[in-house]
Amino acid sequence: MTAFTAEFIGTMLLILMGNGVVANVVLKGTKGSNSGWIVITTGWALSVYTGVVIAAPYSGAHLNPAVTLALALAGKFSWQGVGPYMLAQLLGAMTGALLVWLLYRPHFDATEDPESKLAVFCTGPAIRHRFSNIFSEALGTFVLIFVIFYFTSPALGDQKTPIGMGALGAIPVAFLVWAIGLSLGGTTGYAINPARDLGPRIIHSLMPIKNKCHSDWSYAWVPIAGPVAGAVAAALLYILLKS
Repeated sequence: MTAFTAEFIGTMLLILMGNGVVANVVLKGTKGSNSGWIVITTGWALSVYTGVVIAAPYSGAHLNPAVTLALALAGKFSWQGVGPYMLAQLLGAMTGALLVWLLYRPHFDATEDPESKLAVFCTGPAIRHRFSNIFSEALGTFVLIFVIFYFTSPALGDQKTPIGMGALGAIPVAFLVWAIGLSLGGTTGYAINPARDLGPRIIHSLMPIKNKCHSDWSYAWVPIAGPVAGAVAAALLYILLKS
């Protein structure tokens, strides 16, 4: 399997399982309807585990443009690979979101609230405040990336080991994402991953979803800018502390 394919499949599984648990909780008539935030955060943690298990041996399991950017800034990943990795992540996220819609389509049709349908695909703020929303996404991503740097450090001596979220296995990073969701995710839904938000948002805008609302493009830049800012800050602090 090539690194591009691994990033595509890993991100697809990440979104399939992650957006899938949101669908199970917020859509009408599912077995998990209204089961709450603990189910969502746990499902997302396990979705990361699923994606990392597949991708780690082949690409390092970035599964997130913010991870790819931060590793490149820190000199742990080639800038030549940044574009292909990010493209694979975006396409994988779009494919995963499409599969969630196909799987839950009867429940989308049965759900009256268009905002709940949008929430299956992408994040949105609990309270809409641009600075606070960007800070929330930046801080959550900072925690993700900064800890990942210390996950990956022991592997640097092995040039054959791909560097990314899977450097020490899938379980540590799954617990990390779970902790971020439980502690920091209540403000914006913790995208902490531009592809995770943008890819599914594109699918929401394209698919013939019954009684859907707008795709909230006026907010869409926040879960891109926030994670990028958090990734850059984490990389710079890591470089400073290692110097």
